[in-house]
Amino acid sequence: MSIGHTLLGLLESGPRHGYDLKRAFDEKFGHDRPLHYGQVYSTMSRLLKNGLVEVDGIEAGGGPERKRYAITEAGITDVERWLATPEKPEPYLQSTLYTKVVLALLTHRDAADILDTQRSEHLRSMRILTDRKRKGDLADQLICDHALFHLEADLRWLELTAARLDKLREAVTR
Repeated sequence: MSIGHTLLGLLESGPRHGYDLKRAFDEKFGHDRPLHYGQVYSTMSRLLKNGLVEVDGIEAGGGPERKRYAITEAGITDVERWLATPEKPEPYLQSTLYTKVVLALLTHRDAADILDTQRSEHLRSMRILTDRKRKGDLADQLICDHALFHLEADLRWLELTAARLDKLREAVTR
């Protein structure tokens, strides 16, 4: 996820302080990985330097000055371009799990155990996500669906690989 573009998009509804941006980000996108304040302010500094935001006001308070940021026309154009650009699909051609299975075969360990352990972990994660989906709002349900579909594809790969272990063993130990 592009944090800079996400913060810019949040600014399109109106100027905000860094604290407000962090809170909005965490509510909408950061359920599992909330932003650190330092990340917000370093990103806003970069966006300011690049002319994508401007300081709309500074408020003095009991602590440090609070800057209110507003998106510029260049920032709006940048968000539009980012939204219109399709994400490159991740083919996972070099997965850690595949490496573990092949190394287990090369070192005469039980690759089936690795696949079984991973299958159990995937199923555990799917149960947690399904529970979260059941209790969540629409946004959380969609996020969980995305993760669940990826886990289902992984499970299919685990089953296929388990069925082909003998052939894979022959292929990698020649």
